[in-house]
Amino acid sequence: MNSYNRVLMVGRLTRDPELRKIASGTSVASMSLALTDAFRNSAGERVEKTCYVDIESWGEQAENCAKYLRKGKPVLVEGKLQMDEWESKTGERRQKLKVRAQWIQYLGNGEGAGTPVESGGNGNGNGKRASQKPQPVGTRSGGNDEGEPPF
Repeated sequence: MNSYNRVLMVGRLTRDPELRKIASGTSVASMSLALTDAFRNSAGERVEKTCYVDIESWGEQAENCAKYLRKGKPVLVEGKLQMDEWESKTGERRQKLKVRAQWIQYLGNGEGAGTPVESGGNGNGNGKRASQKPQPVGTRSGGNDEGEPPF
């Protein structure tokens, strides 16, 4: 049986994206998203619980995230769950669940708001998301001559 691995979330960045390059030269950006859920407890008091999720983006999308996204900015992230596994210095087996972003959309006010940061893509400005679905209306895949962000 095939599985379905898709995550869609909206939250705020808890820190500026950290950009690094791996041995092959590919860019990787790491960031964290705060997802806050508000509800009323049995006493009728409003309670907020926040979940922090690690996000990773690759390639041109990673470079654009590092260039244009900042701590506190609201974003929509679409991607898939990915498990990292490694052995600690003490020999213990460790695991960490994160989201590998396939599409990130900045939701804040101001320049670049409501436009996606694409994953992969060939940069040809063909108006397609990385999954080859049409982008939401009013978005663009590349920057323009006025210095607008390319997402």
